[in-house]
Amino acid sequence: MIELDYVALDAAPLATEPFAHVVVPHFVPAEALRAVVADLPSVGKRGSFPLDAVTLGPAAEALMVEMEGERLRAAVARKFDMDLAGAPTMVTLRAWTDERDGHIHRDSTAKRVTVLLYLNPAGDEAWKRQEGCLRLLRGPRDLDDYAVEVPPVDGTLLVFPNTPQAWHGHKVFCGQRFSVQLNYMTTDAKARGELRRHRLSAFMKRLTRAA
Repeated sequence: MIELDYVALDAAPLATEPFAHVVVPHFVPAEALRAVVADLPSVGKRGSFPLDAVTLGPAAEALMVEMEGERLRAAVARKFDMDLAGAPTMVTLRAWTDERDGHIHRDSTAKRVTVLLYLNPAGDEAWKRQEGCLRLLRGPRDLDDYAVEVPPVDGTLLVFPNTPQAWHGHKVFCGQRFSVQLNYMTTDAKARGELRRHRLSAFMKRLTRAA
């Protein structure tokens, strides 16, 4: 079991600029966060890893179970006035970014809602230089045209529905940058295809580790 700060999530204001989103600092309380970070895998390469492609310690495993649980689903549904009952979930872990990451994009249309949880310590000088800090953008062309910037630190939670306006990206950061991404998916064929792709990716990554 891990206790996340659902009270703070419920109390957090729903922002609308540049698109609907909510940010909750310290959603993972400090003591729990230390245990989670100690239980994260050592992954020295970029990419989003399905959970069955990595080895997690007990605290990190408890966090992932809670992320996919009904309590968070209900809180997100209330916050954005959405019906997420029965929506498939997909959870991936990213541990490393490089110069190929952070480009301006919107998420796949198979994803109804994106939930990002950042697990890095705040003391890294790179965050102070705004490297690797996710920017919520007013459009698709200019990384400096942002309304909100979210440092990827201290158990911060960011949630936003995947709308046509939901452009985001970050300045280049090369190094360890832990984030958990949970998506509530659509139930159409495109979503099923994306879930199959991630399962295949997990299988190939397991083969690579075993080689």
